[in-house]
Amino acid sequence: MSFLDSFYSVFNPKKAYERQVYRKFLDEASRNYDAGGYGRINARWRSINESGEFTDRWQRDTIRARARDLERNSDMAQGVISAFKRNVVGRGFTLQAKTGDPDLNREIDELWKVWCRRRNCDVTATQNFNQICRMAVGRKKVDGGMIILKRYTTGGILPFKMQCLEVDELAKEQMTPQKKGNRVVGGIEYNEYNRAVGYWVQQYSLDGMTVDAPVYFPAKDVIFYFSKSRPSQVREMSDMAHSITRIRDANEFINAVSIKERIAACLAVFIKRTPPLSGGLGRSNAMMTPDGKVDYAGKTLSPGMITEMAAGDEIQVVNPQGSGADAGGFLKTQQRLVGTGQGLSYEATSRDMSDSNYSSARQSAAEDGLTYDEERELLIECVMDEVYETFLISAVLSGLIEIKDFWTDKEKYMAHVWVASPKPWIDPVKESTANKTALQSGQKTFQQICAESGRGWKDVIDDMAEAQKYAEEKGIDLGGIVYGKGTSSQQAAKPTTAKTG
Repeated sequence: MSFLDSFYSVFNPKKAYERQVYRKFLDEASRNYDAGGYGRINARWRSINESGEFTDRWQRDTIRARARDLERNSDMAQGVISAFKRNVVGRGFTLQAKTGDPDLNREIDELWKVWCRRRNCDVTATQNFNQICRMAVGRKKVDGGMIILKRYTTGGILPFKMQCLEVDELAKEQMTPQKKGNRVVGGIEYNEYNRAVGYWVQQYSLDGMTVDAPVYFPAKDVIFYFSKSRPSQVREMSDMAHSITRIRDANEFINAVSIKERIAACLAVFIKRTPPLSGGLGRSNAMMTPDGKVDYAGKTLSPGMITEMAAGDEIQVVNPQGSGADAGGFLKTQQRLVGTGQGLSYEATSRDMSDSNYSSARQSAAEDGLTYDEERELLIECVMDEVYETFLISAVLSGLIEIKDFWTDKEKYMAHVWVASPKPWIDPVKESTANKTALQSGQKTFQQICAESGRGWKDVIDDMAEAQKYAEEKGIDLGGIVYGKGTSSQQAAKPTTAKTG
């Protein structure tokens, strides 16, 4: 009981009682959640609620710079970034137009393949479309996002091209909006509904120096690829933000262990001296100093050496013991936590399959696939679909593709699907058997199985028919090789014998 409580208990017992009751109530109320308490464990855990942009604004540039440093210098960080590049984009996507007209679909698909070459799709003519997509995924993991400007230039098969910019190039010092009533936050102009209507891009020279005032681009000409995790978030934040400190700790630990192991690999020898005998006869291989002592300076150990020491001198060896083997467990735990923070398994980021069997590897691949699917969905919807629609409009306007009622029914002619590149099987026998069972039991369709292998089902059937026709011309029963019992037409032609009672 405090002094004030003691005072009230003497002169105003009712007041003292009320203070005790309210204090007890507050103590009970503060114990509803351990995470909300400020006891000994949480004494230094201070946090406040702020908007998404206010929370990210002050540390966005610092986190981005540190993530880029780890990208350049950390193999563990590169393991995470490369895993997303390999599995989200991989060898790229195949476009399949779905206009309802097979001839038009084929025409669009062929033109798209040509446009995806670097001299046609990239304003700098240095990257093809798949490489730009891989770069976008990497920049999103490190920088938090990437900006793509729609440019229309001469040269190339179409006027439309892409110009890729880093998020640093947004003019965050810009305060004056293009349209009165809008607000500019972090170089992006928003309307009253917090919808981006324009982007202010800082102009730089090749050496990175600012050369002119920022330029305004309307939102229809800009693709801003980033993840939004809070309703009040308006700009990007590095996807590696919650893993940076752990990766940094692992790097520092590796450097410390490396230095320790280099020291442990050094064998040192100390000479324990005894006073030399004066006036003795005999010879010695060691040089004598003016004061009569043996000089071992400059002497080193070499394999197979034979030498003599002064009488009474002896060697004491210093061989530091290392503990590099203990570092493996710590690093594996760190990498496992880094992968968990990014939604990936340890095997996906480390490429270490030594502790995996088929079942665990399959389960990890399935769980990792869900993480990659989220990233792939954002990439397709935010970048690839937008680029394809702009490509098709540019192709129609330039006259390379003629569609009479395109402007009255754009949605019909813009319909399309993306077929991802196939992934190699872990165990081809087991997985092919599983596909066969799923197809026969109706759990999967032929179209789904073809899509999982990265091919269109019509293309597969066309290839099969072409190969079968050519084999028949050469007198080879390809159906017997593929199906085991001849082609389906040959099986249907076999006469059936009815059973008689």
